[in-house]
Amino acid sequence: MQQPHARIDVADVLRGLAVMGIVILHTVEHFNFYSYPDTAGQCALLRFTDRALWDGLFFTFGGKAYAVFALLFGFSFFIQDDNQRRRGRDFRLRFLWRLALLLVIGHFNAAFFTGEILVMYALIGVVLPLTCRLPDRVVLALAVVLLLQPMEWGKVAAMLAVPGYEPQAGLAGYYAQRAYEVQAGGTFWETVRMNLWDGQLFNMTWAWEHGRIFQTAGLFLLGMLMGRRGLLLGTERNLHRWLVVLIGALVAFFPLRGLYLLLPDFVDGALRTSLELIVSSYANFAFMLVLVSGVVLLFYTTRLHGLLMKLSPYGRMSLTNYLTQSIIGSMLFYHWGFWLVRYLGITASFGVGVALFVAQLAFCTWWMRRHSHGPFEWLWKKGTWIGKKK
Repeated sequence: MQQPHARIDVADVLRGLAVMGIVILHTVEHFNFYSYPDTAGQCALLRFTDRALWDGLFFTFGGKAYAVFALLFGFSFFIQDDNQRRRGRDFRLRFLWRLALLLVIGHFNAAFFTGEILVMYALIGVVLPLTCRLPDRVVLALAVVLLLQPMEWGKVAAMLAVPGYEPQAGLAGYYAQRAYEVQAGGTFWETVRMNLWDGQLFNMTWAWEHGRIFQTAGLFLLGMLMGRRGLLLGTERNLHRWLVVLIGALVAFFPLRGLYLLLPDFVDGALRTSLELIVSSYANFAFMLVLVSGVVLLFYTTRLHGLLMKLSPYGRMSLTNYLTQSIIGSMLFYHWGFWLVRYLGITASFGVGVALFVAQLAFCTWWMRRHSHGPFEWLWKKGTWIGKKK
C-alpha cells in the first residue's frame, strides 16, 4: 500500500490568501448589502481613500480570490481521491456524499449571506468524480472549453449572425432588489427566509449570468490536474514552470485589461455586455495565475517563506472562516443586527474587514496548535466518513 500524500503547506497558504481576500471584499461590499452613508459632507481625503480602496481591492481580489479558492477545491479533491486509491478504495461515491453534506452546509451559510458559494460548489463539484478517471489531455481540453465561456460566445455569435437579436434580460437584478428590501428592514427570521429562497435565486442567477458556473467548473478541473502533476511541490522543474506561468500571465493580463477598458468606446448594448464578460473572465484568470505563481515562487525561493506560513492555519480552517464571516458580517451590517451600513463607508468597512481577518487568524493560529482540524472541517470530515468501517 502506498503512503498517502503529505500535507502541502503552500496550498494552505494560497487558500488562506484567497479567504482573506474574500472576507475583506465581502466586508467592503457590506455582504451584498450595497448601502452606504452619504459622502457629500465627507472630507476629500476620505472620499479618495474610499475610491482607492474600492478600486484597489477589486483589482487585486475581485474575481481572483474566489478563482484561487475554486482551483484549490479541485486540487483537494485530487489529494483525497488519490489517497484513497493508494489504499485500494474508490472515493467517487464517498465524494458525492461529501458534496451532499456541503450542500447542507451551504444552505446553513446561505441563511446569513446571499453571496455564499458553497451551494454552487456542491452542485458543480459533481464534475470532479465524473471526470477524474479521464486522461489528462481530455480533462485539460474540457477545462479550456469551460474557461473560454462557451455560452457567452454563443450569444455573441447569435447577435452577430441575426440582426436585431438580443438575449433576454437576466433575473439577478430582480432577486437582488427583493433581497435588498429585506436586508434594509427585515427581522432576523424574515432575513433568513429571504436568504434561503430569493437570496439563493439571486446568487445562482448572478453566477449563471456572469459566467461563474462555467469558470468554476473549469477551475475545478484545472485544480485536479494541478494535483495530478504535483505542481505545488517545490521541485526545481516546478519552480521553472511557475516562473513561465508568471511571465505568461503578466504578458496576457495587461492587454486583456486594456481591451476591457476600451470596449465601451467601440461596442454597446448586449454585445458589449457579453464581450466584457468574456474579456474580464480571461483577465481575472490571468491575474489569478499571477497570484498563484507569485505566491508559490515566494514561498519556495525567498525568505518570505516564514511569513507566508503564518497564513497556513487560516487556510487549513478556510471552511470555518468562510462560515463565520457570513454570520458576523450579516450581524454587523443587516437591519436585523447592528445595521452599521448607516455609519460605515468603504474606508471604515475596510478597517472592519481587516480586523475580522486578524481576529480569525489569531483564533486559527491558537486552535491549530491544539487540534488537527478546524471545527467545521472536523464535522465535515466526520460526516464524510460516517458509516465507513475501518
